[in-house]
Amino acid sequence: MTVFASRRARLLDKLHLERGESFLVTNVFNVYYLTGFTGSSGWLLVTADKPFMISDSRYRTQLSEECSDLECVIRDSASTALESLASTVGSAKIQTIRIEADSMTKATYDGIDAELVGVELVSTSAIVEELRSFKDESEIALIRRSIDVNQQAFLAVRAQLRPEQTERSVAFQLEHEMRERGATGVSFDPIVGVGPRAALPHGHPSLQTIGADPILLIDWGARVDRYISDLTRILVTGKIPPKLREIYDIVLEAQLAAIAAIHPGAEIKAVDAAARKVIEGAGFKEFFGHATGHGIGLQVHENPNISPIRDGVLAASMVVTVEPGIYLPDFGGVRIEDDILVTESGREVLSTLTKDLDECVVEF
Repeated sequence: MTVFASRRARLLDKLHLERGESFLVTNVFNVYYLTGFTGSSGWLLVTADKPFMISDSRYRTQLSEECSDLECVIRDSASTALESLASTVGSAKIQTIRIEADSMTKATYDGIDAELVGVELVSTSAIVEELRSFKDESEIALIRRSIDVNQQAFLAVRAQLRPEQTERSVAFQLEHEMRERGATGVSFDPIVGVGPRAALPHGHPSLQTIGADPILLIDWGARVDRYISDLTRILVTGKIPPKLREIYDIVLEAQLAAIAAIHPGAEIKAVDAAARKVIEGAGFKEFFGHATGHGIGLQVHENPNISPIRDGVLAASMVVTVEPGIYLPDFGGVRIEDDILVTESGREVLSTLTKDLDECVVEF
């Protein structure tokens, strides 16, 4: 049994489909997770008896290579995806279809509802996403590889930093170095912030030169064979400002506290609270406004979300980020982020770049 067939078996165990029921997977990440299909146009219809892969003739050869264990319904240019779905649903005598309400557009829903007369559509939430939160060995290996590529690229860029470089040029160089080392893309557009712009948690790189201020925040991630990493580090291009050291030490203490709270069975809210307690206790509550972390895998934000408003517990084989921060307008920001694997006995910090502030000083 392939890893994809194994995942579909887990999905069937979760769905408990009766005869006449099915589950339609339209989210492109979920389709890949369950089938291995890397095309951009494909729906997976899972029934109690067998799965159907619905796509178009552009992917005929690709489907034969990637989905040889599936019954593929391939349409030509004279028919639509809805017509192919209707034909498949009719031949399989399906009366009820569960859909991915979190990602399906209203237009697609309305189109399916109009085409499939007499078929009941039932909304579901995060069915496949919950399965994806538990990484198998192959996924963990790819995340490790992504982190390795990520870290190598960062060290290469750090070694070449020059004061006249802009935030934008650093971001471009990071992507180049990641791809040179085997990345197939980036997890997200790199975030590079100098000085006060480091206080923008999701700021876009600008033409600000990195020599204009000693604070340099870099948040970046590599995509390797569809799996991603997500790290953040602070570099100092000059003498360490006392105020930076103060908030850096607080953020690092908060991050280490949250990491220490990670283990199988740990409440998500408790992990978030471990970091938030340190930052709030130091008087910076209003300057930490985002979640402490999130799951990673095929996407940069997956379940579980480590925040004060999410219920649930961590379990072995989940991979999450831990990334508390303090952002001071007109001064700068500090975020420290690592990728963490929840193990059977606790946790493993997968990323290894230094977090000692004195070792983060760059000399031009």
